[in-house]
Amino acid sequence: MPNIRLTIAYEGTNYSGWQRQTRIQKKTIQGILEDTLSKITKERIRVIGAGRTDAGVHALGQVANFRTKKRISPEEFKKALNSLLPKDIVIRKAQRAKNNFQAQFDAKSKYYRYIIYQGPTPSPFLRNYAFYIPYRLNLKAIKEGAKYLIGKHNFSSFQLSGSTAQNPVRTITKLTITPYRGYRSPKSRLISIDCVADGFLYGMVRSIVGTLIEVGKGKISPSKVEEILRAHDRRLAGPTAPAQGLYLIRVRY
Repeated sequence: MPNIRLTIAYEGTNYSGWQRQTRIQKKTIQGILEDTLSKITKERIRVIGAGRTDAGVHALGQVANFRTKKRISPEEFKKALNSLLPKDIVIRKAQRAKNNFQAQFDAKSKYYRYIIYQGPTPSPFLRNYAFYIPYRLNLKAIKEGAKYLIGKHNFSSFQLSGSTAQNPVRTITKLTITPYRGYRSPKSRLISIDCVADGFLYGMVRSIVGTLIEVGKGKISPSKVEEILRAHDRRLAGPTAPAQGLYLIRVRY
């Protein structure tokens, strides 16, 4: 059967994450895709995603694959899906994949971005797309603390309960903190925290961001981040940053 690879963008505000919920009737990205593909193909379709983004998390470059007996070209699948899917889910690309391609297990790295909005007042336009903080964070301190997390480590201190990962070791190859590209203002600022790794534990990015925010507030010293990392104890890390600021940017194969 043809193996079709999709690159998907979605605005996650109205969804209970990527993964289909079998026990409870909640709207998910995977569920919507599978139901829509089943209408197109008249088959029962299973979609495999590269990452299981949580409720409220967005994506610019989620990757998924599915198999079908239907003899429809990838471009026709793209057009059909985009004509039927809700407006907050868009198929950016559809292509024929190798028969053994699997979106989740073949991924070499994933790139996430977290956006923070700093300003004197909240923005009604950014409430679903950034985490609002009403004062300036110390970016120099955040950058210093982030250095301890780069490399291959046991990230148990940044793993939320409920994780099914057997091995908590991951390798972060990039962790940068910068004013968001294209946005400058004397009274407010968007900050992006970009993180690339060979894989992520459940809640890992948001736990890291929450901890770095505590560093930026002066509640945790930059050097304390290394202690938290080595302790392998989630209780020592900062709070989990909310979902709306997180974006899955790209998956590399």
